[in-house]
Amino acid sequence: QAHLVESGGGLVQPGGSLRLSCAASGLTLNWYAIGWFRQAPGKGREAVACISSSDGGVVPTTTYSDSVKGRFIGSRDTDNNIVYLQMNDLKPEDTAVYYCANDCLEDAATAYGYWGQGTQVTVSS
Repeated sequence: QAHLVESGGGLVQPGGSLRLSCAASGLTLNWYAIGWFRQAPGKGREAVACISSSDGGVVPTTTYSDSVKGRFIGSRDTDNNIVYLQMNDLKPEDTAVYYCANDCLEDAATAYGYWGQGTQVTVSS
């Protein structure tokens, strides 16, 4: 059984930075596009970043939602089977539980893939 585990969340002041990690067991993350999602209180889940597969040595690319573009950076550590989301210039509206999944489409990840348990990010002064 595969598992994804997010970590790196916490409380940060506006303008601060955090780096989230998505680690896997029983699953080779390099084979999959990895989606980062978030869910704020009382709101639906929102896709924030999609990191393409690095299978076969392909250099991955990342696409971002408009709400985080220019502030968040996705990357991979292929040797250690980890995917990162560097979050800079954090704003109170970034407060949410952040999830990773082995698909960039929420419905596909829910139907066929795996989700982590989530990590809380709180941006507040």
